[in-house]
Amino acid sequence: MEPPGNKRRATSYDVARLAGVSQSAVSRCFKPGASVSKKMRKKVMEAAEALNYQPNAIARGLITRRSNLVAVLVSSQMNFYYPEVLFQLTDRLSELGLRVLLFTIRDEADVETSLDQVWQYQVDGVISASYLSVDQHRVLTDRGIPVIMFNRYFADVPTTSVWCDTAPAVSEMIRHLRDFGHQRFGLLEGPAHSMVGADRMRNVRRAIAEQGGTITASVRGDYRYASASEATQDIMGADVRPTAIIAANDMMAMGAMDELKAVFGKSVPGNMSVVGFDGINSARFASYELSTIRQPIGRMADAAISMLIDRVEKPELSPERRVLDGSFLQGTSTGPARV
Repeated sequence: MEPPGNKRRATSYDVARLAGVSQSAVSRCFKPGASVSKKMRKKVMEAAEALNYQPNAIARGLITRRSNLVAVLVSSQMNFYYPEVLFQLTDRLSELGLRVLLFTIRDEADVETSLDQVWQYQVDGVISASYLSVDQHRVLTDRGIPVIMFNRYFADVPTTSVWCDTAPAVSEMIRHLRDFGHQRFGLLEGPAHSMVGADRMRNVRRAIAEQGGTITASVRGDYRYASASEATQDIMGADVRPTAIIAANDMMAMGAMDELKAVFGKSVPGNMSVVGFDGINSARFASYELSTIRQPIGRMADAAISMLIDRVEKPELSPERRVLDGSFLQGTSTGPARV
């Protein structure tokens, strides 16, 4: 049998005829994890190569009633460790034969548009690392689409989520700063609507109060590097200057370090200590070596995907919340306080 011309793609039936096997045998050979003999697989793969055959994912989805697509929702203003999150999710989902549809949420209005597309693509599930209201979450689950909340959850509504608890690491971080003699702290917070940022700063305030420190200034940024410039100027302009700045994410911490050096002529950590959250790769560059709280992104991605697959296969499973601890990483951006 000759390979089909350009006008028609080879089908699994063409491969079956050339290999002298059943069409179901061809399907099994291209199904990850399916049981098939080495001899059978060899015959089928040789026929497929001769015919330039590739399985039709859309057709397979019609048969299995699975699209093998997972929607991932992220906010354009979310912490800048999310490129790493996306890599981890995409890499792990690809190993399972699943593909990611990425939706970037700029504001609340974008959520509705994205959810319409999520429904149109008939995705198998959603991993949401962005704003999602209780009603929007309910719309998805009512349509039989499992939703995994990534680093967020609803306080009063049961949801399946994976969350990083930073409280123990924050206590260690503040203790580290207090051991260096720091008592006055400036907070560079995230946007008011950020659940992640609010939780981080709540833990910071609690740890400072418990360990006898004082907050001399609190200013908001938007998680971006550029937002740290004005925020740092406001913190340094407070009636009582802090000796350490705690930023809600690494990008703002890095921005604060550069502002302190370039505008105020302060060395870090000689004149001021700076810490952040996330543990992004760029924060480990020699010019920063930031002390930070690292989130276990790989383990969080594994947990999110595991919970999603479980609920795709068993929709009746009850909501579940997995909580993983962050860890404090000491860099060279912290040192003894200069009063």
